[in-house]
Amino acid sequence: MSFLKILSILPLRFRFFRYLEKVSSIYQGKGWDSGTVTSEINACLSLLQIKPKIFIDIGANKGVYSRYILKKFDDIECHLFEPSKYNYSILKELFSTFKKVKINKIALSNHNDSNAKLFSDKAGSALSSLTKRRLEHLNINMKIEEKIEIKRFDDYWKSNNSLIDFVKIDVEGHELDVLEGFGDLIKKTRIIQFEFGGTNIDTKTFFQDFWYFFKGKDFSIYRITPIGILKIKKYSDQDEIFSFTNYIAVNNKL
Repeated sequence: MSFLKILSILPLRFRFFRYLEKVSSIYQGKGWDSGTVTSEINACLSLLQIKPKIFIDIGANKGVYSRYILKKFDDIECHLFEPSKYNYSILKELFSTFKKVKINKIALSNHNDSNAKLFSDKAGSALSSLTKRRLEHLNINMKIEEKIEIKRFDDYWKSNNSLIDFVKIDVEGHELDVLEGFGDLIKKTRIIQFEFGGTNIDTKTFFQDFWYFFKGKDFSIYRITPIGILKIKKYSDQDEIFSFTNYIAVNNKL
């Protein structure tokens, strides 16, 4: 085969192998957008194996996740955290008839700050973050700023002695900060779902940071995949995939 002929077919082959690489990653849960919260919640509940009494939704946005939880467990106690004024109004109306749902117009992190900023590309955006993300390559400009309050979770929960059954964290790159803000309450938490992906490029956090955080607290980590949950038995630099991926951390002592 001539050199020119080889050059003519290489792009097609490269596209084919990139496709195989993408498919392989997705079936490992790397970069797999599960599409609905149903699969995420069911994966968490399969590991929890008890009926949850307390649910914490950190980064509640417009309440899709909490609404599904309440459909499954209508008597569950829910604490929602959403700093966006736009989304807070939606949540207040959506859950107005639920007596055991508490909606907090604050963001959670590893410190307290009454004069913080939330950056967004539009009102109520799911991309809103405490970091002004650089997304011009996607034609997205995080130009909207909103003054908000930040609090540590252990300061919020300090008068409550209850075990925390189920936590979901989706805060666009600040998931590790939220976890640090749990302090010793992490020991009283059964299961935590969190995201890892492109937002962690902007906040300069790595999966390795999550791995060592949870290892030090005696948690096991699982990745949600299209074919079930996959236990991450040891850290590898191949886990540093900055595409939307969902993980579950399970407290081995509870």
